[in-house]
Amino acid sequence: MTDPLQALLDAGVNDGSFPSAQASVWHKGAPVFRGAAGGVSRDTPFDLASLTKAMCTVPLFLRAWTDGAVNPETPVSRFHTGTPAADAGVTLGQLLTHTSGLPTWLPLFSEPIQRLPDLLSPDCTAATRFSVRARLVEAVVRTPLVAPPDAAQTYGDLGFLLLGEILADLAGKPLDALYDARVREPLGLGAHFHRLSGRGHDTRDPCAGNWEGLPVTGQVRPRPPAPGQGYDWAGIEPLPSRAGEVDDDNAWILDGVAGHAGLFGSAEDVARFGQATLEELSGAGRIAPARLWERAVSPLPGGVHGLGFDTPSPYGSSAGAHLGNSPPGAFGHLGFTGTSLWVDRGRDLVVALVTNRTARGRDNVGIQGFRPRFHDRVVVALGLE
Repeated sequence: MTDPLQALLDAGVNDGSFPSAQASVWHKGAPVFRGAAGGVSRDTPFDLASLTKAMCTVPLFLRAWTDGAVNPETPVSRFHTGTPAADAGVTLGQLLTHTSGLPTWLPLFSEPIQRLPDLLSPDCTAATRFSVRARLVEAVVRTPLVAPPDAAQTYGDLGFLLLGEILADLAGKPLDALYDARVREPLGLGAHFHRLSGRGHDTRDPCAGNWEGLPVTGQVRPRPPAPGQGYDWAGIEPLPSRAGEVDDDNAWILDGVAGHAGLFGSAEDVARFGQATLEELSGAGRIAPARLWERAVSPLPGGVHGLGFDTPSPYGSSAGAHLGNSPPGAFGHLGFTGTSLWVDRGRDLVVALVTNRTARGRDNVGIQGFRPRFHDRVVVALGLE
């Protein structure tokens, strides 16, 4: 089991798909493979990118739903009146399913950096970062819609950014503290946020003394635009990037804590979360009842997005040819930095893969071919095809 999967991780480094990687595979509730390649250990934390949506914001919503505080039909107007989303009747469920009509992405970081270039300095004060964060959240709240709610599923970040802030305000706690209390501790996870303003003195952060040991995901801040993001620097002179800071510029400008990105963790952390979701679906009830988790992992009719989780696309999925090909299917999520989680319910199989593929450029898309190859090899190596 170990040799073919480790060999593939090593090959991914050698062919330039990513500089470093980890993988963790669980079958029938127990780990069957843990591997690392590219000079990292099996415990090195990676930037998990949009896995934050699935690992933080979705379970926080399910917990609040369980407590009777919200549900998918709860309108945004309950929390923010007189805003475009509120006036259009957008619901929290539409934020989760990427059907709110909000833009998929905006360069929120651009204006604050131009106005306050000290944000790019390691000596930027916590007060400045907090002030900018509050102003940016308000800008997201005031963002006009680009489509009517429920018009189509269009994957993006802004809906989850807004939802994370709504859930934090509802609980009266910062998002990272809320995640620690209601997700990380109950599920026994190691994945955590790196708040920029806590750098070097946040004793809650297990990586506080090891910032420079984290895999780099980019060389400068702000990051170059990703493929399809048509923006320019607008007068910003990029500066060298520091290790231990979230890759996503919008999460970065939010002090490293956001509902769409910001978590750091190992492949083992991601796999443990995947295993925890299987246990929740079987009635463990540490976060929410099984029926609510079923809603989260089930796609909308005609789509691939559920209440925060994705399901394999019928048109060439990153899950490969096997995962999810029989009832009750599979669910998971991807992250822009080259991270992924796929859970096959019928096979009782969890596959977590984390890389820092963006360190070789945001247009380095070798991960797109690597993911399905890796997942197929897992299934074959376990004799589950």
